[in-house]
Amino acid sequence: MARIHEYFLFTLQKLCFTLNLFHISLNINGFPIKKAQAVLKTIQQKTDTELSSYIEAKKEAIVEFHIKHNSFYKTFAKDVNPQDWNSIPVMSKRHLQQPLKERLSEGFTQKNVYLNKTSGSSGDPFIFTKDTFCHALTWAGFIDRYRWFHLDFNSSKQARFYGIPLNKTGYYKERFKDFLSKRYRFSVFDLSDAQFEKNLIKFKTTKFDYINGYTSSIVQFAKYLKQKNLVLKAICPTLKVCIVTSEMLFEEDKMLLETHLGVPIINEYGAAELGLIAFQNTKNKWVVNTEDLYVEILDENDQVLPYGEEGRVVVTAFYNKAHPFIRYDLGDIGMLSKESTPNKPILETLIGRTNDVVKLPSGKKAAGLTFYYITKTVIEDDGNVKEFIIEQLKLDTFKISYVSNHELSKEKLVNINAAITKYLEPNLTVSFERRTALERSSRGKLKQFKSYL
Repeated sequence: MARIHEYFLFTLQKLCFTLNLFHISLNINGFPIKKAQAVLKTIQQKTDTELSSYIEAKKEAIVEFHIKHNSFYKTFAKDVNPQDWNSIPVMSKRHLQQPLKERLSEGFTQKNVYLNKTSGSSGDPFIFTKDTFCHALTWAGFIDRYRWFHLDFNSSKQARFYGIPLNKTGYYKERFKDFLSKRYRFSVFDLSDAQFEKNLIKFKTTKFDYINGYTSSIVQFAKYLKQKNLVLKAICPTLKVCIVTSEMLFEEDKMLLETHLGVPIINEYGAAELGLIAFQNTKNKWVVNTEDLYVEILDENDQVLPYGEEGRVVVTAFYNKAHPFIRYDLGDIGMLSKESTPNKPILETLIGRTNDVVKLPSGKKAAGLTFYYITKTVIEDDGNVKEFIIEQLKLDTFKISYVSNHELSKEKLVNINAAITKYLEPNLTVSFERRTALERSSRGKLKQFKSYL
């Protein structure tokens, strides 16, 4: 009976992918993927002059639409001039934390839109919507970028390092979606050597085309491979690429992944409410999406910064008529490369979240991940520490929690404190706590720095 059941599932899955099930499922759910792909192709065929005109026209058009059809935005952006972009106010997540029905445009209800919720990683979660064509265009963008690396959503087998709902309904729903989407989901809640050994067995027996998932979890798997002196590509020869998302990727970690996964490492930057913001191309350029989004880097006074300067990542969605995301402050700090042009912006770096800021007794401020990076360079050089997080308890007091094979030595603790003094400032109090595991979000993400100030 078990063999019959397995054969039935195999036959069903084979039939599903012969029929391009991914595209079919989008259409069945009301997302016109073919139309979206045709529109995307038309945009990509524009000349530089045509693209410049297109971007300016879409900026103006989406503002005009929401002023006319969205009562929330009409109140929020009163007295603006759609033709004067600097007059358009910047919106934050807190502006959107009100009942969804008050933010929906005319003609849209929860029954005729794509409905979802932000992850809450910024501390400001909220429910949002996208109209069906906008959501289809988001998928068209992902499909297009993945093809850069010869990946097909209908046929390429994915090794997925993502979280999963732990309630029965949510759990089995995600498992079924994984089955239909040709994905196998690995646990990001259990990062033990025993689980990684099970992962290896799965890679030995499955023809995976690519890995996709949370950076920190994949990094931990790579550290296990390093410990065993293994290269995953040798175990799973069909593996082509690894795409990391949702968390910071440090250069040292990228080198570790490249070495022990044995495939190119691709950086993906997106947000649930916006879709794909930037994707690394085959030349290692982090190309910003200009087809259905407009990305700006602003200072604290909402002024546009020149290329090469760090600031707040602010994004406008051109096609979402159900819900306004216009000059929307995503809560991230980033920088566009000096090589950028208005038509072809390149994301140089993604620094971290704007609310993850270290405030010090001297009045100095630094990105929380700067503190994390300083510590990382000291305590991970011998492979003892698997991962760690930093918490700011008071203005001058920090706690570092870590998972390791054995306790940090006194010499190591001295070196960490010396590095913190050198790169931040002296007289900071730092405590250390060794744990068996670090707390992750309900989705399995690891927040590497947290301030309680």
